[in-house]
Amino acid sequence: MEPAFYLLATLFGAVVGSFLNVVILRLPNEEASIVFPGSHCPQCQAPLHWYDNIPVLSYLVLGGRCRACRGRISSQYPLVEMAMAALSALLFQRFGPSFEFGLYFLFFATLLVIIFIDIHHQIIPDSISLPGILIGFAASFGNDLVSWQQSGLGILCGGGLLYAVAYGYYAITGREGMGGGDIKLLAMIGAFLGWQSLLFVVFSSSLTGSLVGVVAMVKLGKRGQTRIPYGPFLALGAISYLLCQRQIDQLWHWYLAASGL
Repeated sequence: MEPAFYLLATLFGAVVGSFLNVVILRLPNEEASIVFPGSHCPQCQAPLHWYDNIPVLSYLVLGGRCRACRGRISSQYPLVEMAMAALSALLFQRFGPSFEFGLYFLFFATLLVIIFIDIHHQIIPDSISLPGILIGFAASFGNDLVSWQQSGLGILCGGGLLYAVAYGYYAITGREGMGGGDIKLLAMIGAFLGWQSLLFVVFSSSLTGSLVGVVAMVKLGKRGQTRIPYGPFLALGAISYLLCQRQIDQLWHWYLAASGL
């Protein structure tokens, strides 16, 4: 594949990442629109010129500050843009110019929005996850990676698995340890990646989430009262599975062979 195509995919990802920043900022606010008004400084409300809205580059040129008020611009903006650019390039490397590239580009963009909204607000909006479930299942009829049967089972198993875990935790402790947003998110992941992805996604997200939770509790000294959003770990597990699916399958087969199963 020509390097120019990889460059175009990377630039396209960065541009979309710039829009995702708007979605992350405005979607949790029910009164805000992700379309109007145009991009502006969140502190002084000054409209941004096109040359101040170039992904990553404008942030570096302005030194991370607003041109009008010199207020600090969050480093989240270039981080999201670079992350989406990198994910777009990796998807293009795997799928090339195909239906699957467009589908999983949308999937990754959705997961990136969920990661940052859940970090900031500890919510996963239904306006993202519920349409995502429908899109993932509908796309499975033309998806060479996941059949509609695998997608349908992914929805049922994904939502049902986390619901069972959440119900069990509540029955034992009397506290809610997992929100409904996480359940719908795993159902969406199952719709896009199929039921066969769920074991890895749940295992890897639980492992990384537990490690981060332990570090946070030790650092903050709040023992078991530290609340860590689970959605970002589910999303990262899904991204890892899709990008490293071949390696994960090889490790799984090696484990089964070594175990004599």
